[in-house]
Amino acid sequence: MNFLAWMIVISEIGFWVLILAGFITRYIFKLKRVGLFLLALTPVIDFILLVATSIDLYRGATATKVHAIAAVYIGVSVAFGKSMIAWADRRFQYYVMKQGPKPVKRYGLDYAKHYFKSWGQHVIAYLIGAGILFGLIYFINDSSRTEVLTGFLKLWTLVLGIDFVVAISNFVWPKKG
Repeated sequence: MNFLAWMIVISEIGFWVLILAGFITRYIFKLKRVGLFLLALTPVIDFILLVATSIDLYRGATATKVHAIAAVYIGVSVAFGKSMIAWADRRFQYYVMKQGPKPVKRYGLDYAKHYFKSWGQHVIAYLIGAGILFGLIYFINDSSRTEVLTGFLKLWTLVLGIDFVVAISNFVWPKKG
């Protein structure tokens, strides 16, 4: 596995370590500001990954699937980061701290609305990730070195369309409890 692939793995681990550290600091040690600071550091991980990806390509590397996955990861992390932290926060409070209401499972129209909102976040992730991919393609300015990035854009566009169909289908055939 190359350096950039390891950076993606480290970024994902770092994201969840910061979240867990933020929750432990906030709820167990009762240091709310320090906990908030740790949670606020999560976008720094995305920035470091973006810099690492850009430097690798700037030094002459041919874009690979790993470079494209880094852009997708950053888009997803930015678009879904806040809701992932809120999801984890509710579960940490309930399962670890034994406080607050039990996280609810969604069904029917409630699930369909929630999934559609999630699809909207997917659109935001796509716009961010595609923007990064377009930026890298423009920055490199050599189609032979960016062919993989273009292919990922096409694939992600297809996935976004399929996700839209699934989101709409939840209104037509609601998830049963």
